Amino acid sequence: MPGGFGEADRAAARMHLDALWARGRAFLGTELAILGGAMSWVSEHRLVSAISNAGGFGVIACGAMSPELLEREIAATQAMTAKPFGVNLITMHPQLDELIGVCTRAGVGHVVLAGGVPSGAAVRTIKDGGAKVVGFAPALVMAKRLIKLGADALVIEGSEAGGHIGPVSLTVLAQEVLPNIRDVPVFVAGGLGRGDSILAMLEMGAAGAQLGTRFAASAESIAHERFKQAFVRAAARDALPSVQLDERFPVIPVRGLVNDGTRRFMVHQAETVRRFQAGELTREAAQLEIEHFWAGSLRRAVIDGDIEGGSVMAGQSVGMVTRVQPIPEILDELLEQALQSLMLRNAMTRTVAASGTH
Repeated sequence: MPGGFGEADRAAARMHLDALWARGRAFLGTELAILGGAMSWVSEHRLVSAISNAGGFGVIACGAMSPELLEREIAATQAMTAKPFGVNLITMHPQLDELIGVCTRAGVGHVVLAGGVPSGAAVRTIKDGGAKVVGFAPALVMAKRLIKLGADALVIEGSEAGGHIGPVSLTVLAQEVLPNIRDVPVFVAGGLGRGDSILAMLEMGAAGAQLGTRFAASAESIAHERFKQAFVRAAARDALPSVQLDERFPVIPVRGLVNDGTRRFMVHQAETVRRFQAGELTREAAQLEIEHFWAGSLRRAVIDGDIEGGSVMAGQSVGMVTRVQPIPEILDELLEQALQSLMLRNAMTRTVAASGTH
């Protein structure tokens, strides 16, 4: 057995781990309290069903999908798994009500609301339809507000995550939120790539964890092979947030691998600011010029494999992606790392007790 531990050691460690994430497992209805982060163009039915079938909880990234496309995506997922999975909806989507209706009619058990504070009406509609609501809380005050709105669970995501990020790291968010929120399960996300790190968060009070980057580079991910190999080659320091050049023209921070596109974005911002100052562009037009730079760039990277000109969104845990692995192998690895950590600790405790040291 790995690490030289016996079956009794493993059984004790597994019992301990299952107790730690029992609330998360019960909420999700899964063997492991591990969610797949909803990644646009990546978190579709094949990846989602693979995560759920392997004991985790897959989440469809609705993004800008139409209600008709989401309906087909849910049906395709249900055709590939009988296990629980969720759907991530963007609160600013112009057809949010219709998308909620699609989820209700399809019997989706969990709806994750992201991209802003949801309305009380949206939360009530989802719950009245029989689904549980999961909200994103970037701060303690928002966590409390979401619970008052009726959220059944929360995700706190640190700035180490890939894609659109907030300003605070998970290590700080966890200390701010976990000791103060007991009403609902809280799942942690951002920079997590190992099972022992997940274990540490569980011991702080988390109900489970959400991972995206490691799943994006999995064998089941539809991402282009060049996209996956960029993850394999990258170090944590290669995944940086986009830079805002001028405070008059806000840039929503997005963490991704530095490439030619990120360098050209800086040049584009500087040129746009120059044109604004020269009177060639209005402030509104200049803002749109900056915002439109990345239009379609995520799809170009994920689907077309344009890893130099596209947006290669990745979290800092990308440094822990050493090869393309099947989803079951990734989840088994995370579980094994958590169990090994617990078994080692238990062995050290027995050693100290046997030596009579206090």
